[in-house]
Amino acid sequence: MAFNIGLSGLRAATSDLNVTGNNIANAGTAGFKQSRAEFADVYAASVLGSGKNAQGSGVLLSDVSQLFNQGNVNYTQNSLDLAINGNGFFRTSNNGDISYTRAGYFGTDRAGNIVNNFGYKLQGYAVDANGNLQNGVLSDLKVESASQAPKATSTITQPFNLNSTNEVPTTTPFNPNDPTSFNSSTSVNIFDSQGNSHAFTQYFIKTGANTWQMNVLVDGRNPANPASTTPYSANLTFNAAGQLDTSALTSTDFTVAANGTLNMTNWVPAASDGGTPPVWSGNGATASATGVNFDFRGTTQYSSLFAVNSVDQNGYTTGELAGLEIDDTGVIFARYTNGQSKVQGQVVLANFANMQGLTPVGKTAWVQSFESGEPVIGTPNSGTLGALQSGALEDSNVELSDQLVNLIVAQRNYQANAKTIETESAVTQTIINLR
Repeated sequence: MAFNIGLSGLRAATSDLNVTGNNIANAGTAGFKQSRAEFADVYAASVLGSGKNAQGSGVLLSDVSQLFNQGNVNYTQNSLDLAINGNGFFRTSNNGDISYTRAGYFGTDRAGNIVNNFGYKLQGYAVDANGNLQNGVLSDLKVESASQAPKATSTITQPFNLNSTNEVPTTTPFNPNDPTSFNSSTSVNIFDSQGNSHAFTQYFIKTGANTWQMNVLVDGRNPANPASTTPYSANLTFNAAGQLDTSALTSTDFTVAANGTLNMTNWVPAASDGGTPPVWSGNGATASATGVNFDFRGTTQYSSLFAVNSVDQNGYTTGELAGLEIDDTGVIFARYTNGQSKVQGQVVLANFANMQGLTPVGKTAWVQSFESGEPVIGTPNSGTLGALQSGALEDSNVELSDQLVNLIVAQRNYQANAKTIETESAVTQTIINLR
């Protein structure tokens, strides 16, 4: 009996050494979760029971469980390196074989798919043709590396303040090259359908108490007729409190909307031939199909210097992919050289009712099993799922000092069990030597 007990002890100590050695070997493996050998005693069973003074029959390895406590998060220089701070696993696909991992080594393959260092594709919510996230529909995440198409300007929002103390200019007629013929001016770049930039310039001329004329040129030309330098005009009226009276807004060139905005519906994007003098004509591009809506509601006339309070226009030129950013909810943003950003998808995380039931398959990955239950899929930072950290990796959760102590304990256990066998052998030999 003592031989079997000692032998079971040797096997248990060997298993303990194997588990501890594997932990130590993976102390530098990102996303690795340390294991723990769990043992149970053995007693022989009989029909009438073992009695209150039953002797044990040794030890057995009852389970090797993994500890899913959080590892340290270390920052890297790769924006596609991802770390989970909290619960959850990345979901990856290898030609349809689904696995789950905490190792966030991600990059892109030649097709633009986001893959880990084994080529498994990261899954999440993709976007449709309009850039809208397809929530609830899992698919392989992909980075679109093509140039971003330009967008023609359709809205300009630009409230400003006109100086009420200004005098009516004495120089007439209006000349954009003569600052004495107007009181103030400002400019904003707008874009045509091909992404060409054009200067949308407004000149403000005081015409009387609380009344102003706003002249508009695009690239110094008439918006509808590039061969002409005659500006578009609109008449502005302010009340006694210095607020713009949108109901009194008039123009023969712009379309005046009921909400107090102006619409430039017939803009012809133009370009110069570079000659002397230059000849201006249409450049082959078009304006936005809805025209250019100019919203300057909120404009005031106060006794302070002319100032543009804010400016925003929604057009842009073409852009090349400049970089990627992933926020803590997993949304992937592509940054372009034109200053725009575009949603490319959203990383999802999976969690399980029984993480201990997951089956490890190597490569720092696990697969679902009957014991683990079905995965609960969600976006990072929602419910019980952890937050996502871009440009970082989760270290192994192995504590080397603990493992080195475990090595000493396992070694002594092995030696002690070997001593049990040695002692039993000596006893047995004594009996054999009896005469």
